[in-house]
Amino acid sequence: MNAELLEFLKNQFEINSLNRLPEQYGSGRIFSDPLIGVARGDDHIFQKFKEVVDQEHMTPLELWVAEGKNKIDPSELRVVSIVFPYVDKIRNGSKNWMKKGRTLLPAEIYCVGRNYANEFKQDTCKEVIDYFKEKGYKAVAGMLSEAYSLRTVDRFYSTWSERHAAFASGLGTFSLHEAVITEVGCNVRFASVVTNAPLEITPRKSDDPYANCLYYAKGTCRKCEENCPGNAITAEGHDKNQCYYYGRIVARKILYKIRPILKPHWRRIDFVVKEQEPPVGCGFCQFNVPCMDKNPMAELKK
Repeated sequence: MNAELLEFLKNQFEINSLNRLPEQYGSGRIFSDPLIGVARGDDHIFQKFKEVVDQEHMTPLELWVAEGKNKIDPSELRVVSIVFPYVDKIRNGSKNWMKKGRTLLPAEIYCVGRNYANEFKQDTCKEVIDYFKEKGYKAVAGMLSEAYSLRTVDRFYSTWSERHAAFASGLGTFSLHEAVITEVGCNVRFASVVTNAPLEITPRKSDDPYANCLYYAKGTCRKCEENCPGNAITAEGHDKNQCYYYGRIVARKILYKIRPILKPHWRRIDFVVKEQEPPVGCGFCQFNVPCMDKNPMAELKK
């Protein structure tokens, strides 16, 4: 069933009009072909996330029940994590923009793609839920759930982390800049669905949460730290507050230039749905770095 699901997703990425840049940026795809990983619903790592993320972070079973599904043995659940890799046009456009020293603002094509991606990710989750329903199974998605919220009390975290679901599903590990480095790099987005469909598990290659990062594995690199104009990354890791504040500076300048073509955005913050400024991202730490479009540790092993 894994291969069939992946083919279904590849087709969605190809035909879905939401996976398209606006005409003034070439109308091409935002994301290339997806990857998927699958974790067991009773994997011990989801209990660990209550320690490393927050006690409010839901297990797959908690998300399942929160969406009104009957309580079942968590071993019957599967967490399907989906990788959305940005196309080379966006990656290379942003990388070349930085090489020219234009690091005050990110490349517009990335900001537009980042903004448009949110609607496509949500629609993909809906399509996957319908896909499983047609096959006689049930499914729920964290980002579509009323139990999902970004929490801002004392610090930033969410009640269901797409990055942590990706790690649990064997798709990659974390990095100095806190992105997940997959086999197609860190410049990706994620979504996930919890289902009772009997999918095959994709084991983690390592339970080391930083195995793919050159800095943590080899003590080298730190290119993401060098690229960050907001000083949000140091050898101690990623400062979310500093990142957020610099991101606001970037957003004000980018929105002044391209707001009319961006899509509106609503987000559940502290369990209240609020309209937000259109998200445009920053991304300096993910472009022109060794892990942008590959797993650098896999390259070293080769």
